[in-house]
Amino acid sequence: MELQRALSDLAEVRDRLAALQRFEGYSGLAAAGSGIAALIAAFLQVRIAPMPVTSEELHAYLTIWLSCLAVALALNYGAVAVWLLEHRAPGARSRFRTAALSIAPSIVLGGALTFALVGHSAFVLLPGTWFAFYAIGLFASRGAIPASTFSVTIGFALLAMIFLVTRLDAVALAWWVMPIGFGAGQLAIGYLIWLDRAS
Repeated sequence: MELQRALSDLAEVRDRLAALQRFEGYSGLAAAGSGIAALIAAFLQVRIAPMPVTSEELHAYLTIWLSCLAVALALNYGAVAVWLLEHRAPGARSRFRTAALSIAPSIVLGGALTFALVGHSAFVLLPGTWFAFYAIGLFASRGAIPASTFSVTIGFALLAMIFLVTRLDAVALAWWVMPIGFGAGQLAIGYLIWLDRAS
């Protein structure tokens, strides 16, 4: 009986400690905004290069989706900057550093591999690569975001494996691929963050 109570107390302490260490600077609204940006980017791709093949279309594809990335980073890190201005306690800055360091490798290495793949004209590998690095970033950040987002992490990992292992070259760059991942995924993350904060 005493052992069961001790284990229960230990679990409660662990849960409270995890809650104190969680980084609250990520914004559900910013994440959802990133998802909407991906849907807008998909609409632009439909109009400009729905199934890019030529050099001009591939350049347009890259421009659209790298611009979408820039918007997503601005939204999310802009929200983090606002949070930091409102929370100046040393603990808040420490949690920010931990969260930033956990996702930084996936951003930096994902960017480097993108540059390498484009240099080798391996455009069809880009969506799978982007899904893979985002899954890795989400997994590395799992302590800073709600546990419920783990299902989204699994979704990105599955998409990465589908597009990297099965090599769906014929459809990899189609206009609907990226919104399935980043549109739906970011909207889901935004909703799950909002739900976590509301509870």
